[in-house]
Amino acid sequence: MMQRRHWLGAALAAPLLLQGCGTQKLADYSAEKPGLDLAQYFNGTLDAWGIFQDRSGQVVRRFTVVMVCSWQGEEGTLDERFTYSDGKTEQRIWHLHRHANGQYTGTAADVAGDANGQTQGNAFHWNYTLNLPVDGRTYEVQLDDWMYLMDDRVMLNRARMSKFGVHLGDLTLSFTKRAP
Repeated sequence: MMQRRHWLGAALAAPLLLQGCGTQKLADYSAEKPGLDLAQYFNGTLDAWGIFQDRSGQVVRRFTVVMVCSWQGEEGTLDERFTYSDGKTEQRIWHLHRHANGQYTGTAADVAGDANGQTQGNAFHWNYTLNLPVDGRTYEVQLDDWMYLMDDRVMLNRARMSKFGVHLGDLTLSFTKRAP
């Protein structure tokens, strides 16, 4: 009986242990080029195209974004205007603050508390809690958000959405910075 419990415990713990093995670390990107400076990249107007996939991988929402971004010293404003494939629109205005060592904090009206992130190499990783409206109710969901600078104009973004640690789906975006 005791041996059976150990095997059952090991079988239940194995997926959790393996999940931890596959977690990427920001330091893995420290030598990647080109180096990402958020104030430089998110300055001016950018266009983005994105999808949201549910946990089964099915695309359930498509959207475009126009971002108008500016910085004054260590303070940045990212004004995002979303247009969804069903015609709905949405706006989110991020207020970012750059700290030492590539660290950033950010706030937005639909974000609970502060978003916290850091850059290294060509990557930016941040986490935040989004107040997500769904069918007349608002849910707090967590986003584990990764951005990767590909060149001076293109950035790819992948975010994992969860609630209480349960994976809800994934966001994928491609940003293109407009020529000045």
